[in-house]
Amino acid sequence: MRVKLDLHNHSCLSPCGDDELTPALLAVEAMEQGIQILALCDHNSTRNLPAFKEACELCSLMGLYGMEVSTAEDVHILTIFENIEDAMQFGAFIEYLLPPIKNNPRLFGNQLVVNLEGEVCETVEKLLISSSGISFSDVVEEALSRDALVIPAHIDRSANSVLSNLGFLPDLPYSALEAVRIPVSAETYGKTILTGSDAHHLLQVGKRACFLEMEDISFKALKKALMEGNVSYMEKTASS
Repeated sequence: MRVKLDLHNHSCLSPCGDDELTPALLAVEAMEQGIQILALCDHNSTRNLPAFKEACELCSLMGLYGMEVSTAEDVHILTIFENIEDAMQFGAFIEYLLPPIKNNPRLFGNQLVVNLEGEVCETVEKLLISSSGISFSDVVEEALSRDALVIPAHIDRSANSVLSNLGFLPDLPYSALEAVRIPVSAETYGKTILTGSDAHHLLQVGKRACFLEMEDISFKALKKALMEGNVSYMEKTASS
């Protein structure tokens, strides 16, 4: 079966995300666009995942619980879990490693933890877009040991990507790779290349979703499909 998925989205917890992009609105917009598998990956924190889980259940979506980790090299990696408990534990670990730099909302934006109704429960004071201090290879190893999907984010982007910051893609056991332009002009070791919306605003949700041929809609089937690599893209994604 052909499944539409989008594994890279933010919420109002990310300082660069719109305050109006609550987990519930993310799920509703994804549902309206026919997305069947949706992940929330805020920067270096998982605090909005509980509301996201509730919203995905109400919208009949397969929700996946993630985080966009900033490594010591300022490379962004998506770490995505099947179970929210595993994601929250890893999120607490990464957030603890962030330096004690206080967020300046006027400069970087708010960092809002909300409930299903979008009511603000907490404002995170520690700046979430800082480097976690853990190396690229160690993030990959640690997340894989916790049975996460590990997907280097926007590998061909000019900032915060493995190709821009390291100059090459290390040959490691990634679950897949995410790119901005298809095809990728770099060695990717035969890994499946996904596109993701990297949505920070409601209008960006679903704009760079992609499709996978899967046996069913489950985490096990997703892992298998990522290995097999039968992926297709939205028409405007591919570049010549």
